[in-house]
Amino acid sequence: MCGRYVTISSVQSIEKRFQVQATPDIPERLQPNANVSHGEYAPVITSDAPKALQLQQFGFTPRWAKKQFYMINARSEGDHNSDNDPRYTGAMGILQKPMFRQSIRDRRCLIIADAFIEGPRQEKLTKPYLVYARDGARPFALAGIWDEWTHPSTGEVTRSFAILTTVSNRLMERIGHHRSPIVLQEDDEQTWINSSTPLHGITSLLKPYPGNLLNAYPISPAIRDPRANGSDLLQPIGQRVHPEHTYSIHQELKVFGMDNSKASRHNPHQYPGNQGTLFY
Repeated sequence: MCGRYVTISSVQSIEKRFQVQATPDIPERLQPNANVSHGEYAPVITSDAPKALQLQQFGFTPRWAKKQFYMINARSEGDHNSDNDPRYTGAMGILQKPMFRQSIRDRRCLIIADAFIEGPRQEKLTKPYLVYARDGARPFALAGIWDEWTHPSTGEVTRSFAILTTVSNRLMERIGHHRSPIVLQEDDEQTWINSSTPLHGITSLLKPYPGNLLNAYPISPAIRDPRANGSDLLQPIGQRVHPEHTYSIHQELKVFGMDNSKASRHNPHQYPGNQGTLFY
């Protein structure tokens, strides 16, 4: 699974990297975020507007739902591969899952991230690691799906997204985690959000990112609190999984002016509905 991630790149950096134009509201609303959590708005590029950078809510709700959900992840294998075998190469069951089967076909998105956060299967975020690209390339894109839900009573429209996950790569195995978010290769990003891409072209991208291209280091378990934010959350508290020259996203956060306090941002209990996929 992937329940938390990091967005610290400036609007200008994202626009340049992905060749998009931010919608007018983004410069004021998009702030560096060391702990993107369910219910928050974060930057995405969608299949219906591939040249625009927009904000959507993290936590997917299908348009047919009677109540709002906050599904943060969508398993590529669906109900298959229940034991999370990293060697699995079978059918992509997401194509049959009622929750996701339409969005995987025509409502895909690039989820903009600078890093993501995972922990061992048992300890979860009591022993978290910050995972980042070893070559320093950021931001990058996580594969996502989105939908547009209308509140049945108020008529309010919410666009929301989920991160697609797949089997663990070697780095995730080193951390002790059984799943991995799908990090897209740069050459595959446009293929992912192109509405004309055939379905077999989409399912071919549902695979783990090479583990040797990523690295990770342990960070404070304070990241468990979805209200917590600030650069200190991303401070290394131990050695990197793969030794390398000093590189810390924590240092770059300071440049963006993130404070070191636990800033209360939202109460996770204010979001009713299904939050069962936040940790598992």
